[in-house]
Amino acid sequence: MEVVVPFLEVAEAIEASGGEDLNLCYQCATCTGSCPWGFVEPLNIRQLIHLAQLGLEGYEGEDLWKCTTCNTCKIRCPRGVGIIDIIRSIRTMIVETGLIPQSLRGALGSTKSEGNPWSGNRSDRNSWAAEMGIEAFDKDKHEYLLFACCMPSYDPRARKQVAAAAKIFKAAGVKVGVLGSEESCCGESIRKIGDEDLFGNLAGGNGALFREHGVEKVLVLSPHCYHTFVNEYPELGTKLQVTHMVELLADLLETGKLKLSKPIEATVTYHDPCYLGRHNEIYDAPRKVIQSLPGVTFIEMIRVREESLCCGGGGGRMWMETKFGERFSDLRIPEALSVGASILATACPYCINMFEDSRLNLNKEDEIQVKDVTELVAEALA
Repeated sequence: MEVVVPFLEVAEAIEASGGEDLNLCYQCATCTGSCPWGFVEPLNIRQLIHLAQLGLEGYEGEDLWKCTTCNTCKIRCPRGVGIIDIIRSIRTMIVETGLIPQSLRGALGSTKSEGNPWSGNRSDRNSWAAEMGIEAFDKDKHEYLLFACCMPSYDPRARKQVAAAAKIFKAAGVKVGVLGSEESCCGESIRKIGDEDLFGNLAGGNGALFREHGVEKVLVLSPHCYHTFVNEYPELGTKLQVTHMVELLADLLETGKLKLSKPIEATVTYHDPCYLGRHNEIYDAPRKVIQSLPGVTFIEMIRVREESLCCGGGGGRMWMETKFGERFSDLRIPEALSVGASILATACPYCINMFEDSRLNLNKEDEIQVKDVTELVAEALA
């Protein structure tokens, strides 16, 4: 794939779609040195930005689509350049030409037709709710709208996370409801892939649906949903009070509304998801929850909090094939084992998915389990 566009046209297009910081970059290469791809196969972010500054003349290949939007580069950039916004803006321009990786076309096509990137039927969205005792949202009856992400409706592993959440809601008396099949993907990954028009349609449709049902407070299980509702939907006129599940759990435990009495005899370590940690600085809540679990020994890995190693699933890479030996998650499982952990906990369905694959590929299924923090809390209920 080669892109040749006149310099001014490229610069204007990037700036118009959110990459205003393009010319702030002075090519120090801190981004390239910070990128997690450096641990497996170097990705030269500095060069990508330089090519963009020069009009992308001569750009070819799919390096642009390797970026997981983990935000490591931005927090280390000495000039605070919005590198992810620049990458997203370049992708947006290329998506408009149709020159995107084949593996992403299915995700975008499914989202356009069915409202989710998992090639699942729209009618199946939130079909799990009734069997778990979660009702249709009623603003006069429920404190929160539970926006559980696309994955529990279409991915069996993610269904365990929402089942655990339902058990906790019942135990703590938390009133939540769900919207039906009219709800669509939040659009976070769709925007990072570069389909700005589709993101606008998803955000606009969900925003209208929330207003129609009187939704003010949203509870999410995915950091990706959290990020886009807090930081991106307000741009389009939808402002919500958003709570991630780990924040709710920390509050329920601190106020005594949730009692844990069943010991979990295990050594647990925690992985900070990029979109919960580096993007939104939620570091303490999940650790407080884990340390409240009876019988648990909590231990930190190397590379935690803002230094956490990305799982590799962000920025659209959930739907792209990554060769064995180039998966960040393949590095994280040994890091968890190296500190003696028998459970690797996290708070993101994308991370769960990536780590489960690596646990299988590395033949470590008998040595370590992968759990969402919500699942651990549900296990500790009497």
